[in-house]
Amino acid sequence: MPKKPDNRDSLFDVQRISEDFVFNERVAQVFDDMLDRSVPFYQEVILSIAKIIDSMLQNGEQIVDLGCSTGTTLLQLSSLLEKRNFHYTGIDNSPDMLNKARLKAELFSKQKSLNFIQGNIMDVDQPSTSAFILNYTLQFIRPLNRENFLTRLFASLRPGGICILSEKTISHHPGLNRSYIDIYHQFKKERGYSELEIAKKREALENILIPCSLEENRSMLQAAGFVEVEPFFQWFNFVSFIAVKPLS
Repeated sequence: MPKKPDNRDSLFDVQRISEDFVFNERVAQVFDDMLDRSVPFYQEVILSIAKIIDSMLQNGEQIVDLGCSTGTTLLQLSSLLEKRNFHYTGIDNSPDMLNKARLKAELFSKQKSLNFIQGNIMDVDQPSTSAFILNYTLQFIRPLNRENFLTRLFASLRPGGICILSEKTISHHPGLNRSYIDIYHQFKKERGYSELEIAKKREALENILIPCSLEENRSMLQAAGFVEVEPFFQWFNFVSFIAVKPLS
């Protein structure tokens, strides 16, 4: 998807920041570029999600993306799985993100197949959903609320339904954790971020993005009721899981 120069992420190319990270209009304008340059193998994860959905869901079922931001995941899934006639719903609490999501859906003539709803994902009410997607969303929910939130999603899934969870993680082994962070910072530098931008973004996210370990994420999914829980992708401190609700 081509990007105009003013859509390049330079939000943290400043000496000082005055606020925590907020999903406002300034962020929405550069968010797609931010994802491409900040999340390792972001496109490959979406391709993997498409393959999982294609193999596990029936035609015409309901797919819900929680914390859908600018709609990139659903837009790509609807193109990759065009013949499957799935129903796609994206939910986000940021009107600026959703404005861009709807604009992109219209640009690619997907406005009839993609439904975007403004709301708090903690209050999600989507019974008989076949797949919930949380791409780097759970990490922004207060840790004490995460297990209850996942339990709510489990209850809303149809039997055999799936939850797909992608998260930035931490390691409880200090040496490995430091190495993974260094590798990730190098990844961002190779994509054009300066040391200043990396440090300032980390400062802005410090109070709102709280990662858990791979094992902690797996345990929360299992505690919510999911029996089959497995990573399908991992790159150092980024992990994607699939969790399956039992048929009975």
